[in-house]
Amino acid sequence: MATVDVAAWVREFAALIDAHADELTALDAAIGDADHGTNMQRGMAAAVAALSDSTPETPAEVAKQTALVLIRTIGGASGPLFGTFFLRFAAAVESGSDITDFARAFRAGLDGVIARGKAEPGDKTMVDTLGPAADALDKAVAGGADAAAALDAAVAAAAAGRDATTPLVARKGRASYLGERSAGHQDPGATSAALLVAAARSALR
Repeated sequence: MATVDVAAWVREFAALIDAHADELTALDAAIGDADHGTNMQRGMAAAVAALSDSTPETPAEVAKQTALVLIRTIGGASGPLFGTFFLRFAAAVESGSDITDFARAFRAGLDGVIARGKAEPGDKTMVDTLGPAADALDKAVAGGADAAAALDAAVAAAAAGRDATTPLVARKGRASYLGERSAGHQDPGATSAALLVAAARSALR
């Protein structure tokens, strides 16, 4: 996994966020503050601009720079959570790494999100997307899958996890204030997290 691959992942994530910004905002309008799409757009645009303005030399430096930009520019809980994901990813990733190392770093990112947000599977958060994706990556890697197959499995698991948030009652974040009324709505954070996984497949496979 070269530095340019992680940079490509960030750029592809930004492109997907931009393409789905209206959807993310509509989802957030139902159970949140109606600003998830615009917040994510702003943060990812800043992350891409930072890549253009600097020359990080390692995958870890790309991920760390991205983390700090997201924490600084994305409002609400999403900035700290996505930022923590990339910070923990940065601490675990190695230069010249393969899909096995990516899976380990992805798991570290997930663990950081869980620690920061205090969320568990079933709470109707991005953990419900990232957790299944990490599990799928680990299973694929353990079975000897190549990068393309492992990332395909992660994308499918992330999409299933995202969709599974719809009937859940939110137990974390702004949506939790709605109680039972949060059921029946797809979680916006889980949706943007699924785009993060999809971007990895596009950029890294």
